[in-house]
Amino acid sequence: MRTMSSVELSDEVLARLRAEATRRGVTVETVVAELAAQLPADTDDPLAAFIGSGASGRGDLGRRHREIRAEQTSGTAARDF
Repeated sequence: MRTMSSVELSDEVLARLRAEATRRGVTVETVVAELAAQLPADTDDPLAAFIGSGASGRGDLGRRHREIRAEQTSGTAARDF
C-alpha cells in the first residue's frame, strides 16, 4: 500500500467526505478508498474510459459498445490511429 501525505480539496468536498464518513461510521480514508475502487481500471485503450459517458441517443450502446466501436472504426483500435 502506498501512502499519500496530503491531498488538497476544496472545503466543500472535504465537508461532504467527512459527512459521508460520519453517516457510515467510517473514516474519510475509507470513503476515499471506496470511491477510488469505483474508478475505471487502467487500460491500454484510451477510449475505454469514455464509453458510456455521453448521451448518444442509442439505446443499445451499453450492451453493444465494443461492437458499435468496431463498426465505426472499421475494427481499428484507438492505439492504431
